[in-house]
Amino acid sequence: MGWGFVWLMLVLKIPIGLLLWLVWWAIRQTPDDAGESQGGDGGSKVVAQRDPRHPRPPFSPHPRNRGPHGDAMPAPPARTRTQVTRFRSREH
Repeated sequence: MGWGFVWLMLVLKIPIGLLLWLVWWAIRQTPDDAGESQGGDGGSKVVAQRDPRHPRPPFSPHPRNRGPHGDAMPAPPARTRTQVTRFRSREH
């Protein structure tokens, strides 16, 4: 318990204290335009046109995914086992 303890317990508390002060200051801050009256709706007057194309094709009567009464599950791939070989020592 030397300078490392002092460093961790005192010096590293300074950024935490500054962060708490910043949050307190931001909460107490008033908006810049609090006294001004705002005219209009504040939005854009340009009407956005809708894209005529659909982002995805329409729903088909036969969905592709399998459900409880759908197609059978595909067969799993063939299983292979890895074989671990032991090294033989050369006998001279």
